Formats: sequence, C-alpha cells, structure tokens
Amino acid sequence: MALGKDYATQQCSIARALEVVGERWTLLVVRDAFYGVRRYSDFLSHLGIPRAVLATRLQALTEAGVLVRRRYQESPPRDEYVLTGSGRALWPTVRSLGLWGREHLPGTLPMRIFVHAACGTELGAFGQCPACWTGVDPEDVEMRPGPGLDPDPADPVSRALLVPRRLLQPLETDRV
Repeated sequence: MALGKDYATQQCSIARALEVVGERWTLLVVRDAFYGVRRYSDFLSHLGIPRAVLATRLQALTEAGVLVRRRYQESPPRDEYVLTGSGRALWPTVRSLGLWGREHLPGTLPMRIFVHAACGTELGAFGQCPACWTGVDPEDVEMRPGPGLDPDPADPVSRALLVPRRLLQPLETDRV
C-alpha cells in the first residue's frame, strides 16, 4: 500500500499538526525563525535548501498562520518572515526535539545552549527555568554557542549565530 500525501483519514491532533509542520525542512525553517532568521536569502544560505522547496515551505507556513510575511523594503520590494503567536507556540516542540536528538543520537554534541536570560540558568527539557521555577517564553531565552558548533562556519547566518543572542531578535548577517 502506498503512503498517502496527507493524513486526511486520521482523526488525531498529531496528524493535523503534521499537516502543517511535518514536511521535510519545515521544522528547520521554524527553528531558524526562532534564531532570528527572517529573510529568504538567509534561510536559503543557512539551510542549504533548494529555492523551490523553501518558497513552498514559507508559503505553507504563512498560509497556516505560523509565519507572517512583512514588507521591509519597498524598492525593490523585499519581504521578511516572522513567527506569529501560533508559530512561537512551537518553541517547546522545537526545544524538545533538539534535546531528544542530543540525548538519543550517538555523537551529537550540543550546538546551542538555551538559557533563561533573566538568571542565566540552562532551560529544562520543556523550556522551564529550573532555578526560577517558571516557564520561559522564547523572547526571554538566550541562545549561546555549544561545544558542537563549528567555530568557523562558511555561511553568514552561522557566523552571526556564533555569539550569544536572544531568540526572535532579527538576525543581522555580514552579507555584502
């Protein structure tokens, strides 16, 4: 039996969520949006994703209300993609999936460390601060380089992500 293209026959919230974020590359686009990537060219260079695939993923995430497309330049017209409230609600999923990979896939060193910006404590498995006993919104998370990160990356987005920074803050790269 061939694998279907969607989950229309499934009556399950996981299946419905996979309709939005279950395609290959989609969660990596969302992850990069948390990192502050907003521009098409930055997603393209950081992910190494084919242009057509990126365009399709950005359109689908926009139509689903995970991202919003905003004009940042009129001449020539250029847009950026920003997480909506619905998109920001994916933070615990992105965080947990990253931890799962780090803990259960051999040889995976942490590439990034996520800490509560207010106190500097590394976040727990579900995005909570173990020191403050509180859930931490993505806006209050500082991302720091971890031991698995390449210290001399080729692309401008990876270079910009070598310094500690808050999630969701627009990323400025050294592109020419």
